[in-house]
Amino acid sequence: VQLVESGGGLVQSGGSLRLSCAASGSTFSINVMGWYRQAPGKQRELVTSITSGGGSTNYADSVKGRFTISRDNAKSTMYLQMNSLKPEDTAVYYCNARTDWGVYWGQGTQVTVSS
Repeated sequence: VQLVESGGGLVQSGGSLRLSCAASGSTFSINVMGWYRQAPGKQRELVTSITSGGGSTNYADSVKGRFTISRDNAKSTMYLQMNSLKPEDTAVYYCNARTDWGVYWGQGTQVTVSS
């Protein structure tokens, strides 16, 4: 499974961004996909995740009500809609996919929120 993120950038506080994660390869094997982020000097943390059918989602408390995860299985693409962005959301955002035999990561995309 290969994952490629896009959509990061610089935005002012209160603004919005939408990240995309395009999956290729054995996408049929993906059980759960998610977004993680890592800010400078901090550990990588789970932001949100979604099951293969999209029926179950999970959000970190810090983003609940502001971020929305979704996936389009026909396009093998996952999205993260980020609204009401805050400077503390600044981080490199990574796409993650889990199968029965492994965990896969994208290369990451930088999100910077200015105050």
